[in-house]
Amino acid sequence: MNLFRSPFKARLPTPEEALPGRAEPMPVPGRHAVLGTPLVPPWPEGMETAVFGMGCFWGAEQRFWRLGEGIHTTAVGYAGGLTPNPTYEEVCSGRTGHAEVVLVVHDPRRIPYEALLEVFWDGHDPTQGMRQGVDVGTQYRSIILWTTPAQEAAARASLARRRAALEAAGVRRRITTEIRPLEAFYYAEPAHQQYLARGGW
Repeated sequence: MNLFRSPFKARLPTPEEALPGRAEPMPVPGRHAVLGTPLVPPWPEGMETAVFGMGCFWGAEQRFWRLGEGIHTTAVGYAGGLTPNPTYEEVCSGRTGHAEVVLVVHDPRRIPYEALLEVFWDGHDPTQGMRQGVDVGTQYRSIILWTTPAQEAAARASLARRRAALEAAGVRRRITTEIRPLEAFYYAEPAHQQYLARGGW
């Protein structure tokens, strides 16, 4: 399949079109390359998880781990689609339905969810649909995957504020960000974790 001509660069697959995936999860490094904390649960008491898709996950993850105090760990992965335990190549085909996302584990007493939402909105253009800049495909779409009802309410309120701000600035493009519950987060390959801190492959 020519990925640049694939219809799945512009639309999500149906369940019948989605790749089957696999039961085996991706191996995960033991520690965060920058923060030194585990990438997998269990998390310390009081931690909350947040998941955002805002284009290529390499730079997006870096934006969150750089927030420092209050961020326990971050990881990149795939969510919002159909295929269990997909590979990067499968996600890039568009036939998994997943977005490239960042898992952020944070202490809400030190850094509230609303602060993470500001990083999300400021870190990408939420009006571009199935792309982000030169990166084209459904895996680059803008998406917030909430894990609690409070997160959903905060996300929807922040979207309304961002929409009003764009309208006030004369921007006529529609925000295409999805807001939906997190059903599953699948870790990306070890080589993608904290990619920008390790100098690439």
